[in-house]
Amino acid sequence: MILGLDIGGTKTAVVVGTERGEVLSRLQFATDSKRGFERVFAELAATVTQAMSTSPKPISAISVSIGGPLNILKGIIQSPPNLPGWDNIPLKDLLVERFSLPVFVEHDGNAGALAEFYFGAGRGYRNIVFLTMGTGLGAGLILDGKVYRGTTDTAGELGHIRIAEDGPLCYGKSGSLEGYGSGTGMARLACMMFPSLWSDAATVADVYAAWKHGSPEAKQVFEKAGFNLGRGFAMIADLINPECIILGGIGIRIGEAFLPSAEKVFRQEALPQPSAACSIVPAQLGEAIGDVASLCAALDQGGLLENIE
Repeated sequence: MILGLDIGGTKTAVVVGTERGEVLSRLQFATDSKRGFERVFAELAATVTQAMSTSPKPISAISVSIGGPLNILKGIIQSPPNLPGWDNIPLKDLLVERFSLPVFVEHDGNAGALAEFYFGAGRGYRNIVFLTMGTGLGAGLILDGKVYRGTTDTAGELGHIRIAEDGPLCYGKSGSLEGYGSGTGMARLACMMFPSLWSDAATVADVYAAWKHGSPEAKQVFEKAGFNLGRGFAMIADLINPECIILGGIGIRIGEAFLPSAEKVFRQEALPQPSAACSIVPAQLGEAIGDVASLCAALDQGGLLENIE
């Protein structure tokens, strides 16, 4: 049994699962990060204890999926934007001290990539890119069958790439891939393009609901987002030459609104060889991906995945 922690700025899930990615139980609480790390950690520890008490077999490892930046192998959390105040937190050591179990930590983008690589749309491939496409946009890279983390564990921050001269302000710059490929960015794009229809408080779900009802303005928003996303996909394909680009978050939920535009531009912009070799698909694990991903740090770093065929 593996105990997985999916720690986000909004919610934290605690799951018990197996080395085959099967989730047996799940608990959740609101992270409410403004409480500060110590209070969140206290609730986390209590929830972990509760989850362990219901496990059908003893827990053999704790696995953590959390946003970066972080020192992955040391398990030090280095001020993630969605967890203010979590500055150089030795989360791995704290969990080891509290529960006397092996603890493995992974960036949530990498964990999502591993989940799809072993249990979802990435099965059978050697080179995939997984895009988180949630509140922000990050990525996990599997190259030649292994997670690629880069020199400072920050590989995959594709949302920071400037894809256009202007656009929604996300990730510290206008025109970033995150500005066109995240839920936050698409909502801001709608507000920029049609301020009389969508205010600063609008969400991408609001724009999607209008699209579902045939709104021509919502269609224009998603076409523009898709156009720039397609450019981003082409850059990824030309640079990395993956077999598959897998979309999480809004790619699962509302992909029908922007993927046709993105796919069209991708095929036009990418070189013929990498374009022909690469498919763009929503995450096969769907809404369960966060739970499965939370198990994957222990599976990957602990070597258990060698048992999976």
